[in-house]
Amino acid sequence: MALVKYGGGIIEMSGSIAGNTFARNHYGSYVRARTKPVNPNSALQQTVRGSLTLMAYRWAQILTAVQRTAWDLYGASVSMKNRLGADVYMTGFNHYIRSNSIRQQSGLAIIDAGPTTFELPEKDTTFAFTVSEASQEFTVTFDDTADWALETGAYLLVFQGRPQNAQRNYFNGPWRLMDNIAGVDTTGASSPDTQAAVFAVAEAQRQWLYARIARLDGRLSEVFRADNFVAA
Repeated sequence: MALVKYGGGIIEMSGSIAGNTFARNHYGSYVRARTKPVNPNSALQQTVRGSLTLMAYRWAQILTAVQRTAWDLYGASVSMKNRLGADVYMTGFNHYIRSNSIRQQSGLAIIDAGPTTFELPEKDTTFAFTVSEASQEFTVTFDDTADWALETGAYLLVFQGRPQNAQRNYFNGPWRLMDNIAGVDTTGASSPDTQAAVFAVAEAQRQWLYARIARLDGRLSEVFRADNFVAA
């Protein structure tokens, strides 16, 4: 489905209509021929689909009416941005799956009780990294004074993108979970954190990471990213 913003005509469009796909990148809006993606049905895809199926089952069969109402209230109270930058409100069902499917895939406990703080965790604007071909390791830096870092049961989930040629300026997947950095009451998580690459890297390649913050109460931040070139 395409999202369209009207003005004195069409100001912006995102999504697909008939054989055309409308999108925007760093250079502005563009349109391309719509292509049907290949479905390799990989082990990772099966894991993700299984997680979504599990969360939908838990919502319908495991959660109590009180828990579902709490997630609905959270969804109605927290605005998010769609692809055109407009404020939208997701359902409690959407938030429950959004928050818990990534937790389940990352080996974290599922949170059934709806959050009672009506805001998303803040992104970490200091998130950065260096990476070395020799060690095949990332050194990830982050704000270790942030609320999540001082909360046992909260995590910074870090994902590595597939390495790219140096001239590449944009990347949007595929991604693989690299590691979870755990918050710790009182003492806090320790920055920097060293993590082993899940995709092998080579000197001068361009590398992207993305991260999300998962709080103890089930709230999940929006994505934030960093990029750098691979050192020797």
